[in-house]
Amino acid sequence: MVDSNIVRAIVLGIVQGLTEFLPVSSSAHLIIVPWLFGWQPFGLAFDVATHLGTLAAVLVYFWRDLVAMARGAIGGWRSLVRGRLPEDEMGRLGLFIVVATIPAAMAGVLLESSIDKHFHQDPIGSAPMVALALLLMGMGLLLGVADRAGQRRQGRSLRQIGLPTALAVGLAQMLAIVPGVSRSGSTITAGLFAGLERATAARFSFLLGVPIILGAGLKETIGLVRDGIPAGEHGVFVAGVASAAIVGYLAIAGLIRFLQRHSTDVFVIYRLVLGATLLILVATGFRA
Repeated sequence: MVDSNIVRAIVLGIVQGLTEFLPVSSSAHLIIVPWLFGWQPFGLAFDVATHLGTLAAVLVYFWRDLVAMARGAIGGWRSLVRGRLPEDEMGRLGLFIVVATIPAAMAGVLLESSIDKHFHQDPIGSAPMVALALLLMGMGLLLGVADRAGQRRQGRSLRQIGLPTALAVGLAQMLAIVPGVSRSGSTITAGLFAGLERATAARFSFLLGVPIILGAGLKETIGLVRDGIPAGEHGVFVAGVASAAIVGYLAIAGLIRFLQRHSTDVFVIYRLVLGATLLILVATGFRA
């Protein structure tokens, strides 16, 4: 007989791996799915597992880019000492990503706990669910507007990203602390408004997310090391890591390939439908 907790961990790991990288808000889905099925939330161990899984996915997929950025930044340290940017394009990009991560990191430190207490109640109230629905729909519409605005100008490649664009996308990443916004959604939207090609906007979004995912995972891992994995949750931990990593990798590859040929309309429509469905469920007094 399969342990129901393992099944639940696999389902939520798949949800995390898929929605962390698609512009549909992973935090919203990790609230909505348990709410729909009446599931009790897992503890810290599972949060660590899913963060490690998605981090593994992005590190494996982008390892060449990450190595090139690190090598270029290290090789250009003399330029930095002299007040100049590294000559290597990938080195400059790595530096820009570090700088652009600062706003979201500060927002996380200052605001995360106060926002979490509204959206992670047990049971969650109708007001947070309505807010979640409106954020899903509003940010979906903004993504659609950005896509159309971006197509009216010649798209730039990853190596052509400058500091102003990186900072603009980094500021947009701050919004992702609110469930329903979507980290990838807000950063891809900002990238499109800044004139990046669709696939380039997605690639930069994922690379920009590495420090944030790493930081969140490290913060939770410290707590897990201190308290240990609770008895009986080792299987849940492994299932969460594996499912989030595998599905996350496939989601990254699939989205980049998709955006090379298609618009973001499917994600806009999905967010609108999901938000409208949530509003209907709340209005009719749905309880799992």
